[in-house]
Amino acid sequence: MDLFEKCKGGFAEAKAAREAGLYPYFRPITNNEGTESVIGGRHLIMIGSNNYLGLTMHPKVRRAAIAALETFGPSCSGSRFLNGTLELHLELERRLARFVGKEAALVFSTGYQTNLGTISALIGRDDVVITDKDDHASILDGCKLSYGKNQRFLHNDMESLERALATVPDSAGRLVVVDGVFSMGGDIAPLPKIVALCKKYGARLMVDDAHSLGVLGGGKGTAAHFGLTDDVDLIMGTFSKSFASLGGFIAGNADVIDYIQHTARSLIFSASIPPANAAAALAALEVMEEEPERIARLNEIGAHMRRRYRELGFDIGNTETPIIPILIREQTKTLQAWKALFEAGVYTNPVLEPAVPPQMTLLRTSYIATHTDEQLERVLQTMETVGRQLGLIP
Repeated sequence: MDLFEKCKGGFAEAKAAREAGLYPYFRPITNNEGTESVIGGRHLIMIGSNNYLGLTMHPKVRRAAIAALETFGPSCSGSRFLNGTLELHLELERRLARFVGKEAALVFSTGYQTNLGTISALIGRDDVVITDKDDHASILDGCKLSYGKNQRFLHNDMESLERALATVPDSAGRLVVVDGVFSMGGDIAPLPKIVALCKKYGARLMVDDAHSLGVLGGGKGTAAHFGLTDDVDLIMGTFSKSFASLGGFIAGNADVIDYIQHTARSLIFSASIPPANAAAALAALEVMEEEPERIARLNEIGAHMRRRYRELGFDIGNTETPIIPILIREQTKTLQAWKALFEAGVYTNPVLEPAVPPQMTLLRTSYIATHTDEQLERVLQTMETVGRQLGLIP
């Protein structure tokens, strides 16, 4: 059989959505001002971005990126392992480690590569990695790239986690990996209970704080939020959310980070993070430390929007953060809601299978510290109109 036979006519689901006028993906943005964007000539309020603190528009972050570009050029033209490490990378690592309360940190070129490299480096043939069923795809792919065994437990279900831990033989190394804030549901991992189980069964714990940094714990993430920084072994973060850049890092004890640095294939065999991205991330970190009111404003907005959506009758699940899902639970209606909101000037992200189970399709909305009260009120009014039209609320 010809390998490309499956590709004839393109991707079937995408083709069907295009024919129905409901295809929402890969739409080019022609202008972006943080809380508002222009797509296809249409001005939209952006509630589909991970730019939680609005730092893509911060002058300090932009100036830092420009200065690094002028000093170092657009690329290091090599991997961190060979010729691609700058003092700028090392300074960023030192500052990140101090920020999250760990001995050392290691910067990768993307957050996705951070999870791939860290997990596959640590989990050997005789080891077991245990993950939440709602963990990010990069965590699952890191497990697949390792030579060890992967077990999954039901989302935030501590009885399910304990059953998984109890089956691991004493001779095996074990690592539990969870999202701190889950990117689709906006709910927070019950870290105190997870820490207790890890200690009971001798497991190490890694927390993916991609959506927690800049949001929880004064910006320092989930472990800081619960006062458990010393009890979490590895803290992972990305730069493409609150840090307004591109890249990722893992932080932990110095000897563990040194081991990962010399064994993580996604670090060793990838070009290093460009200087402008490293400088932008470092500047964003400084802004987080200098302007804590941004983090406070973001969480005030999150609390306000959660309350208002619930008052209107929307199903927003168990979210506790500025990530607020509008649960619709039916694919066609989810796309119809996305299109109606888009045409009314509000940008959301429709989330369909396989990112979520078919009975959990949703519109993912997320908020930015720089959203104005007027913008938020327009969003709520538009959501209410569309929600009533489509029967999403009473």
